[in-house]
Amino acid sequence: MTERRFYETATNAHGLAHDPFKAIVTPRPIGWIGSRAADGRLNLAPYSFFNAVSDRPKLVMFSSSGRKDSVANIEETGVFTCSLASGNLAAAVNASSVAVPHGVDEFAIAGLTPVAGRLVDAPYVAEAFAALECRATQIMRPLDLDGRQTENWVVYGQVVGVHIRDDIVRDGRLDMAIARPLARMGYMDYCEAGDVFEMMRPKAP
Repeated sequence: MTERRFYETATNAHGLAHDPFKAIVTPRPIGWIGSRAADGRLNLAPYSFFNAVSDRPKLVMFSSSGRKDSVANIEETGVFTCSLASGNLAAAVNASSVAVPHGVDEFAIAGLTPVAGRLVDAPYVAEAFAALECRATQIMRPLDLDGRQTENWVVYGQVVGVHIRDDIVRDGRLDMAIARPLARMGYMDYCEAGDVFEMMRPKAP
């Protein structure tokens, strides 16, 4: 049997060049979060701690390490968008991750076109294959085992509107082989969803 290494996260003495935790929990979808500050300034940032939580109602969440502009803006306005990060926009997604002072427009930095939401006062990426308009339902800081608040901020939002470009619709379904969603791996690694296959859920005898 192949040998395994084990380490306790309390000490994090894994013996590797880099922490492997985020390389194990992969691939992670990227929440490309668009928001607007109360003074009208735009913000766009990718978050790899992101996912759908429920489909009835449609809920999504993202987690921010620290109270960054996205969280601050959503606290002020109560709304945000999530644009689909896809392989063809990988460079723009990366460009929008730059750490800049509050109020600097990442849409402009990444060369992207902001579009105002129909139901929420927040911008989404016009070039994206799809986008979700969301109203925040909960903003919280999770606790650790000792009951202390962590430095992470988790934002939950209910999807109230969905934008889909027609060029990824095939036979009444979104063709993810065309959209090729971008996902975060460990370290500075990313991947695209390209080899799409279908498996039907088995039925119990």
